[in-house]
Amino acid sequence: MKKIGLLPRLVIGIIAGILIGLFFPEWFGRILYTFSHIFGEMLSYIVPLIIIGFIAPGIAELGAKAGRLLAGTAGLAYLSTIAAGIAAFFISLAIIPLIIDHGAAGDPDAVGLTPFLELEVPPIMGVMTALVTAFILGLGINTLRHVNSQNNLFNVMEEFRSIVVMVIKKVIIPFLPIHIAGIFADMAATGEAFKTLSVFGQVFVLILLMHLGYLLIQFSIAGTRTGKNPLKALKNMAPAYTTALGTMSSAATIPITLRSAKSNGVTERIAEFVVPLSATIHLAGSTITLVACSAAVVVLGNGTPEFGNFLPFIILLGVTMIAAPGVPGGAVVAALGLMSSILGFTEAQQGLMLALYMAQDGFGTACNVTGDGALSLIVDSFSGKSTAGEAVAADQVAGD
Repeated sequence: MKKIGLLPRLVIGIIAGILIGLFFPEWFGRILYTFSHIFGEMLSYIVPLIIIGFIAPGIAELGAKAGRLLAGTAGLAYLSTIAAGIAAFFISLAIIPLIIDHGAAGDPDAVGLTPFLELEVPPIMGVMTALVTAFILGLGINTLRHVNSQNNLFNVMEEFRSIVVMVIKKVIIPFLPIHIAGIFADMAATGEAFKTLSVFGQVFVLILLMHLGYLLIQFSIAGTRTGKNPLKALKNMAPAYTTALGTMSSAATIPITLRSAKSNGVTERIAEFVVPLSATIHLAGSTITLVACSAAVVVLGNGTPEFGNFLPFIILLGVTMIAAPGVPGGAVVAALGLMSSILGFTEAQQGLMLALYMAQDGFGTACNVTGDGALSLIVDSFSGKSTAGEAVAADQVAGD
């Protein structure tokens, strides 16, 4: 029997939660909401571990790559991610209030379901502490790897990342639909569910249009640098886009992204360096989605998105999500801490963000990997085809 995908399970969870909140006895809804409460506490606990587990080994791994080419590619990828987030904020600020009424989710003081059991599982450290710790560990391990190639601490961090990934894949993702069902059961009990769902479709359309618009900008810049037809180059990346829709993982799509980038004439050595690296650090599509969904949640809660709050959120997103593309849905899970600490999202709002993001995760990933093709063209144009191979080889020797 074919396994049911995550998106259908999320849809089933939303529908089941609404039906339970509307038609089932209150005690049944409270049982479900008790699970959501405990699950939410676990999410809060694991977020700092996710940040350390993703970022520390991610930074440490970069040290083994080519120096100057690494700096240029990483800088370009991060700049692209931040630019995408800032553009998404201002577009969302202009359009979302027009399609969503402030406070459309309902009365924030309405009494909903209460859990039978309330447990507090405080995280071992705050989000910012986890970020600083991850940077110290990552940079320290990076330095030590130049002195000792058999760095035991690096191996420990890799195993720690494997544990975090396993928790996400084996615990968080499988039980996420039940968590979402509990959130929507509570929303149905307070009359918020249908009002919230009514705006989902409009927000998704806006996000997809922003993805397409940003890809056109990226490939237009690449076309200006290389003299290639941007639309043709974008068309050549279609196999990577469609593959990412299914895998929902930039890392799993790397072989197809590589082939598509090479079909655009990118030097083989450049493509084989830029594409795998960009798969872990270039997250323009995911950032657009997270920023737009966050702005929508703020408006739904009768708030106004403030650039002063969203700018540090966007800047830190580009760092927090390092290596998260290897896990379907990893980007939004890694970003939960920022939503709480910077945007002030409640547990219910974080659950809503999970539902919003996961419902279209494949499209954000597809935008990420397609944009990697544009980055590879731009990096190739700066490297120069005649010397690209020699430059990469020299940098790799220097890096070793």
